[in-house]
Amino acid sequence: MEKKKIPQIESRLRHNILEMPKAAYKASGILIYGKRIKTLVFTTDIAIIRNCDADAVLAVYPFTPQQIIADSIIKAADMPVFCGVGGGITNGMRTVNLAKDAEHSGAMGVVMNAPITNDNIRMVYDEIDAPIVVTVTSENTDIQARLDAGVSILNVACGKETPNVVRKIRQQFPDVPIMASGGNTDELIAETIAAGANAITYTPPTTNEMFKKIMVKYRDN
Repeated sequence: MEKKKIPQIESRLRHNILEMPKAAYKASGILIYGKRIKTLVFTTDIAIIRNCDADAVLAVYPFTPQQIIADSIIKAADMPVFCGVGGGITNGMRTVNLAKDAEHSGAMGVVMNAPITNDNIRMVYDEIDAPIVVTVTSENTDIQARLDAGVSILNVACGKETPNVVRKIRQQFPDVPIMASGGNTDELIAETIAAGANAITYTPPTTNEMFKKIMVKYRDN
């Protein structure tokens, strides 16, 4: 059966967008509030967020989460945002307050880093209605304990071992929603999806890297 071509609308100016890897669209996706999420762009760069075709944003960064950052990203994004609310150096009631602020600002979900305790997850779960995403960085993570504490979605980020960890989790928990880092090639992304990932997180090139390509064209002209 011939696949129908999808109509595509572009503007005269906004045609140079960052596209997610095509292999990622083979994922089943995760339905959240009726929206299917297959691709998440892992960035806090608002310029990239406003000029990419990802289904959602994974706004996690290596600093103490701040409400003003989450609020700015949510307001600027034209897609759902999953906001980091701590779990490493930030924990306890601060994560609870950050999670409540993120939900009230319009975040689709909140993300907690791997070191977060199950008790802390439960504290957040008791205060918000948005899905809780917890990052998994090791195959030794007690997944059942995370789910029991209130986690809705697993975010597997185990480097080159990601497909293996996803596969192990999927064997034990066939129905748990899994988003996972897919790497930077179609082959790695396909392997991660085949292992059982429902959605792919993609780390985009930096604005500096993308600008270099544009500047080369400018110089050639």
